[in-house]
Amino acid sequence: MRAFAPSSYLLRNANRLFSVFVSSRSSSSGGSSSSTVVSKMVNDILKERDLDQVVKKFLTNSEMYRFRCKHRVYEVTFRRLAAAQRVSSIEQIIDAHKKYPDITSEGFAVRLIALCGKSHMFDRARKLFDELVQLNCPRTVMSLNALLSAAIDSGLHGKVPELFQQLSSELSISPDNITYNILILAYSKMGSLDEALSLLKTMEAKGVEPAVITFNTLLHGFYRADRFSDAEKLWAKMEERNISPDVVTFNEKMQALATEGKTADVLQLIDEMRSRGLKPDIFSFNSLIKAYCSDGNIEEAKRVFADLTTNECAPNWRTFETMIPYLCEEGELGLAFKLAKDSIRQRCRVNSEVLQQVVDGFMKASRREDAEKLVEVASKSKDSDKYNLKLPPEEEKCD
Repeated sequence: MRAFAPSSYLLRNANRLFSVFVSSRSSSSGGSSSSTVVSKMVNDILKERDLDQVVKKFLTNSEMYRFRCKHRVYEVTFRRLAAAQRVSSIEQIIDAHKKYPDITSEGFAVRLIALCGKSHMFDRARKLFDELVQLNCPRTVMSLNALLSAAIDSGLHGKVPELFQQLSSELSISPDNITYNILILAYSKMGSLDEALSLLKTMEAKGVEPAVITFNTLLHGFYRADRFSDAEKLWAKMEERNISPDVVTFNEKMQALATEGKTADVLQLIDEMRSRGLKPDIFSFNSLIKAYCSDGNIEEAKRVFADLTTNECAPNWRTFETMIPYLCEEGELGLAFKLAKDSIRQRCRVNSEVLQQVVDGFMKASRREDAEKLVEVASKSKDSDKYNLKLPPEEEKCD
């Protein structure tokens, strides 16, 4: 099963300082004609299918400073090369960037370290971190945080505490709020929740104030581990510190309650959110849909789904993966078919096993033609390689 979406939200927020810092450099002087040229360069690379050409064009275009400020083309290119296991190409791009004066800016170096992490190349991220001294680039808490985040992105959660102890001591770096958020996230992903919780006291002793994301990270771990009483104590701690819960805080609790089918409690939390001036998002409504489905109230789940547009939300993969199986169980194959097609066309990348339930449901209902239509839609989609829908042989039709 996929992890709950807020987990990735927490990690993105732990890293957001890096993006904000580097983005501030993108507003340097330059005419509109220069912007047009750079936009064409970016689009050309994004549309290029030949990875050899992608690398060649990237290296050429990166000679221009304004191109080096385009974050998306870097992320997409690194991701594509990593997916194709073109590690040497990523190495080539990183090495080429050492000649630019940007590399002496910690913000630019942090960006490259973060990209290595997202490409699951932690060793390369660590190597670049170590090379910053020779490149006359400072190493402060910002680059330390980038390296710790790269370890998490690479799935090396156990390395984070070890790195923190070693580097913060060697480089005399004082951790900040983001550092502790990353440490807490690492411990949570390792299942070491008590160690994660103990960091609140460490932060207090160091004079570092926890923020709402600190508590959200802890709540995510405790709710996933069914430690509800400890999670409630965290809510109390937030109140003691005058830290206002945000949408994510409420969503963490609602997801836990929804799994147990506690619909009334989920509805109460949505009302409380609105009373605090917070706007429920798709994760909030996904929890409500899940609660109704778990409670056997498919009609109310359908109503919430139908009202998503009114609530300025769009369904995501979790919405479809929740609704479709329950619709199949209730024999509502028509709506299940529509949602399955919508999920494919909207590229939500719903688990293939979920869509197979619709195919199987049609076959059991002797509606082979409809089953064939869904298989065809999946096979012709842009994400056809993600699906593996199968039709049983003719003789396996139901009586």
